[in-house]
Amino acid sequence: MSVEITRDVLAERLGEVKYDRFFFYLMGPYKSFNLNYILSEDERREIDVDDLPGPLRQLFRNKEEIDAAQALLRRVQGQLRADPGVNAFLALDVGIDTDEVDAVSQSIRYARCSNATAFVVPFLGHNFGVGEEAGSVLENLADTHGERLVFVHEDDVTSAMIRSAKVRWDLRVATYDTEAELVAKLRRVAGGIMHRERRGDLTQLE
Repeated sequence: MSVEITRDVLAERLGEVKYDRFFFYLMGPYKSFNLNYILSEDERREIDVDDLPGPLRQLFRNKEEIDAAQALLRRVQGQLRADPGVNAFLALDVGIDTDEVDAVSQSIRYARCSNATAFVVPFLGHNFGVGEEAGSVLENLADTHGERLVFVHEDDVTSAMIRSAKVRWDLRVATYDTEAELVAKLRRVAGGIMHRERRGDLTQLE
């Protein structure tokens, strides 16, 4: 039986902050497909990555970059939890096994329960795609939660999906140069949504 993901479940599983019920879901490319995560250590040792054709070699490319992307989100999460004190979280923090609820379904439900959702796309040496999860969130929630969704990508990143998402769903897209600028923009997103909820322009989530 799958776990029911609700705002109460998020509140129970995430730590306490000043604004406990303002959930800010941070998505990123740290779970991008990578053969290093599905092959055993022995299987990896048998493969000479440099001898693989380019498209296959690319599948092994990004363990360090995925780790760096997750570390970036963790730093951003910590700063948002400290100031303005919103309950920023990554999917990993909720602790629901993908055997119970698959990753894409989790992301859709987390975004539906959240006051704000940001997909953060760093450059990290190459061009990350925005991935199946982000596309699924937009497909399912852009009509009802569009004003709560934002893509924030590093200036060097270009993506056909980001461009098409902006047109198709009228998605808010922003860029950043530095980590400090990224944090500042996400703080403004949180503050803007919080203000609109208080003013009644956006429905308050229970």
